[in-house]
Amino acid sequence: MESLSLGIDFAKLNQTILCYAQTIYRFNGLWEGPDPLNPLISFFFIQLIVSITTIHVGNLALTSFNQPPFFKNVLLGIFLGPSVLGRLPPFRKIVFPTYSFKVLEPMAQFAISFYAFLIGLKMDARGLRRTGQKQMKIALAGIVVPFSVGTGMYFIFEMDELEKTGWIFWGAALTVTGFSTLTKILDMQQILHTEIGKTAVGAASVNEFCAWGLLAVALAVSSSPMSFYWSIICTAAYLVLCTNYVRPTLNWIISKTPEAQGYSEFYLCSILSGAIISGVITDWCGTHPMIGMLIFGLLIPNEMLEATIVDKLEDFVVGILMPVYYVVCGLRTNVDAIGFQNSWFLAIFVILIVCFVKLLSTLTVVLFCDDLSVEEAAIVGVLSSVKGVMVLFILESGEVQGSLSTQTYTIMIIASLVMTMVVTPAINWLQPMQHMTPYKRRTVQNAKPEEELRILACIYNTSNVPSLISLLRSSNSSIRSPISVFALQIVELVGRATTMMITHNARKVGPRNPNQMEAEAEQIITAFDEFALKSEGVRTLVMTARSSYSTMDMDICNVAGEKRTSLIIIPFHKQQAQDGEMEDMNPDIRNVNESVLVKAPCSVGILIDKGFASESDRYQSIVMLYFGGPDDREALSYARRMVKNGDATLSVVRFIASFEAAVEQSHSDQRYVSLGVENQSDKHLDEEYLSRFKVETMENKSVSYTELVLNDEEEAIKAIKSMDEDNYHLYVVGRGSGMDSPLTSGLADWCDCPELGPIGDLLVTSEFESAFAVLIVQQYDDVSASREGSILSSNSMSYGEEVAMRPSIAHSDGFESLRNWDHEA
Repeated sequence: MESLSLGIDFAKLNQTILCYAQTIYRFNGLWEGPDPLNPLISFFFIQLIVSITTIHVGNLALTSFNQPPFFKNVLLGIFLGPSVLGRLPPFRKIVFPTYSFKVLEPMAQFAISFYAFLIGLKMDARGLRRTGQKQMKIALAGIVVPFSVGTGMYFIFEMDELEKTGWIFWGAALTVTGFSTLTKILDMQQILHTEIGKTAVGAASVNEFCAWGLLAVALAVSSSPMSFYWSIICTAAYLVLCTNYVRPTLNWIISKTPEAQGYSEFYLCSILSGAIISGVITDWCGTHPMIGMLIFGLLIPNEMLEATIVDKLEDFVVGILMPVYYVVCGLRTNVDAIGFQNSWFLAIFVILIVCFVKLLSTLTVVLFCDDLSVEEAAIVGVLSSVKGVMVLFILESGEVQGSLSTQTYTIMIIASLVMTMVVTPAINWLQPMQHMTPYKRRTVQNAKPEEELRILACIYNTSNVPSLISLLRSSNSSIRSPISVFALQIVELVGRATTMMITHNARKVGPRNPNQMEAEAEQIITAFDEFALKSEGVRTLVMTARSSYSTMDMDICNVAGEKRTSLIIIPFHKQQAQDGEMEDMNPDIRNVNESVLVKAPCSVGILIDKGFASESDRYQSIVMLYFGGPDDREALSYARRMVKNGDATLSVVRFIASFEAAVEQSHSDQRYVSLGVENQSDKHLDEEYLSRFKVETMENKSVSYTELVLNDEEEAIKAIKSMDEDNYHLYVVGRGSGMDSPLTSGLADWCDCPELGPIGDLLVTSEFESAFAVLIVQQYDDVSASREGSILSSNSMSYGEEVAMRPSIAHSDGFESLRNWDHEA
């Protein structure tokens, strides 16, 4: 018996060994073999179909709950796990048996590794340097306070020796603010571009970077508690190597590839191979492949390449691979385990405490930040409580490493869902609105002559700068009548997921290796600094707004409201080519301009350069075409400011419809009857304003005034085209919103660019021999807030309510129309 027992290992007799089918796929089809689900590949395909169907169909079914995708995806994963359907033995044994984790778990890790690569492509590491002090303080408090509270709460539960490192995962999970989830919620609530939204997003971006660092440390500590520092040192050394050598190499390779020819499949596959190799290296270092793939995604230096990779890869990763990961996280969650070895009341108490930890962290910032109110801190704290996929990475990694038990893992998953779920209804209840400082000077006409004129100059690209500065230089600033210019560089959000508003400091040295946006910003700052130095009474501030085209109009309007500007100047979406034709540079800019005209909190001017900016830096000869209405009065007010110091000449040409033309239109157009009262009131306002203008400029030799009585739009067109012989530098016209004149009604029906109005469209689309610029002005009015739909319908507005808001008009103030009135005659 002793010799027989020598070959037996009695220590292994009590171990349970899990047996599973080794067959990967069937060799002989369905007709041989007892069970068609035994092959792993076939079984995994069925699980993949179940996962994808549940996640995508469930998202559609839960749409009415107004919750972000993260909440719905995790909830649906739990639905398939042991907490709900997994309670049914047939479902658990047939669909998600225990042995299926041999394939499910590697596919889940494969999914999060590529998802981390996508996150790295979308992250903006440079943006951290531009984070404001208030946002940085909120972010740091949102890391220190939650991590400390999470660590303390973790040790309430009983644990074995291996689970004692789980405090790092708990603390790291509480520090997370789901950046993508937060932006989706803010966008749904339409507060993404408010001051509160920008503060919360800026703090969340810092939190996300720090959470990845904490995850790397937690993986290193839990993998090798005795020598974790080697893992951290190796990973940090690899990061330094990639930053100093791999990124410049990639930059050199990309610079040798012309963007016009695009990126080949071999090129993109090589990038993906590099990302996979990076994941293997960080796995060797002792962290996780997703850390390496995140690092490689951050290294890609070209935004167009980033956008191409994301476009090719995102649908596959998010739509097909990630549902498997959500299901795996749900299978690891067991609600029954929450009360294990502890009372349910203790577990619920811990969940409630951790749900309020982000709110507590932002409230502590109020003690150290003067520009953060308690109300704003409370709202930002609620917003910062939202979680994202990053928290799943941390918690699931902790359970895979054995640092988190099923109980502690499930408690934090439930807490993350609760924190995310309450954000949307809490924001609806709090209703955070951007508090704009009220101001009265929303138009140039209402601005006092000796007070500061505040102008927002929008810049889509650096080619807009010369014409903008020429216009601003011609605005005649002085010590007694200063101008504050807020130059807003507007950059399309490409490749990166971070919307950002940056205020540039002119004295601050720019980055050593600037990207395209930073290089253009430096050029803009230099140009406006030079303009301020050479001008009297000018203050400039350069800002950069990075957002998608769908939200650019909100950025422009919000900045105009915050800075209390009287005029927004936006460049036209077309630019003059070398052959003299106007080329469409970007159709999306046209949509932005149209939205700004509808939503602007002040007057708006559209500036079109037709070759003059390359010839001179100042408009010396200006003509204002006056047809009547509030827009023309606003345009004349701005044109009058340009000749206040006598540095330029202004010719005001008023176009008057003959009596016969007015009578003919009244018979042919029924709209004229409904607009008669409004037009008559506007005529009184025009006569009053022009009378005051002529009296005040009587002694100004640089101003001339002419009235033309015309019969139809054909005569108006001929008169305007004949002005080309005078070689005017700048044409100033009103957009003509709400006005119906016999001289423009026919033009309005054939406008190629309705946002310019009939006269502006004529000046831009017609052929002129001289080089000049055009400024189309729209006056702000409260009635404009009721404009709906496209700019195309703006001509149907009624300005009847506007007259009631104006000062009363005395009928005796009228005067005889002068056919030719020239100071120089």
